[in-house]
Amino acid sequence: MKLLVVGLGQCGGRIADEFSRMNRKAKVKRGVDIITDAFAVNTDIADLSGLSFIKPDYQHRILIGGQKTSGHGVGKINELGAEIAKEDSDKVIDAVRSASRFAETDAFLLIAGAAGGTGSGAIPVVTKHLKERYSERPIYNMVVLPFEHEVQTEQRTIYNAATCLKSVYVVSDAAFLVDNQRYIKKDSAIRSNLDKINTQVVEPFYNLLCAGEEKKPRYIGSKILDAGDIIQTLVGWSVIGFGRAKIPLFKFFSDGKSHFRDKATETEKGIQAMNKAISELSLKCDPKDARRALYLMTAPSEEMNMTVIKELGASMRRIAEEAIIRSGDYPREKRSVDITIVLSELNNVGKVMDYFTRTITYISAIKKRWKGIEEEQQSFEEAFKDIPSLL
Repeated sequence: MKLLVVGLGQCGGRIADEFSRMNRKAKVKRGVDIITDAFAVNTDIADLSGLSFIKPDYQHRILIGGQKTSGHGVGKINELGAEIAKEDSDKVIDAVRSASRFAETDAFLLIAGAAGGTGSGAIPVVTKHLKERYSERPIYNMVVLPFEHEVQTEQRTIYNAATCLKSVYVVSDAAFLVDNQRYIKKDSAIRSNLDKINTQVVEPFYNLLCAGEEKKPRYIGSKILDAGDIIQTLVGWSVIGFGRAKIPLFKFFSDGKSHFRDKATETEKGIQAMNKAISELSLKCDPKDARRALYLMTAPSEEMNMTVIKELGASMRRIAEEAIIRSGDYPREKRSVDITIVLSELNNVGKVMDYFTRTITYISAIKKRWKGIEEEQQSFEEAFKDIPSLL
């Protein structure tokens, strides 16, 4: 599957940059293209300057709202981010349209952090405009949820997240939810921590996108998981996970006769990788709430026998009881069994509902506060109306 990636705001731009890096890796190591182009859109010129892999020209690093923000961002006011995106969406449309490999694109992926101003406000607006222009292609969103310390200390963060999530759900074909808190390492430096988080967010897409674009016959699976399968799976709230189980080195120097214990270990590695993928989902959720799901096994061809495939299918059915399940195999890795899982059409996402509930309470409190301020202002004006003015 080939994606055209657009990152909005600081968080979205950095993750889009990571997708661009991943495409270079796919070209060098596997000889395939999985990203037709990558763009970063921001109201802050410094954030655009800090990227490494997205092309540095003005058509790939797009500054919007220059007159309103002077290139210094919107200060977490996502209504302003949305307003600017409405005014300057033509810049994004023009850039996308001019992409040299646009015709190869299977779907769009727009990325933003829910807590900020530019990305949070712009992602639903740009999604809507792209959907109006390119209705024949699916438009997916990736929304990165805030860290717990942001939620605890900044009420605006909760409001931004809720308004962004509601708007995204209405306009996108599917929305990947990514919980920053699940990737954090408390003792790491901020910059290196964020870089590692971005890598972990993007990594699960690598095998999934490469599998359907593979060109070499020996690496094409017996059951290919391609763009059609992914498009049919992705609807509404979605999560993605990746798990890996290492294969011992000594196994590759055996005499080729498989001991019964080795056969059991093959199955065990697959289940181990699947369990890890479930535990590493981009957002904590109950897999039983998924109505659609897919999984991809990437491993040496000799590790993928019918017993392993059967066990993985049975395990997935137990995990996602109500889901329509699609699967595939990709004989690529040399010394590991990798499992990629996508759960989609989730009908009960606790963290999202929590943002909605807390935002309703926040809005109610703001209204009461403004009412009190208006009453105090009226009392103040009454108190000094008879005092002469020197103006």
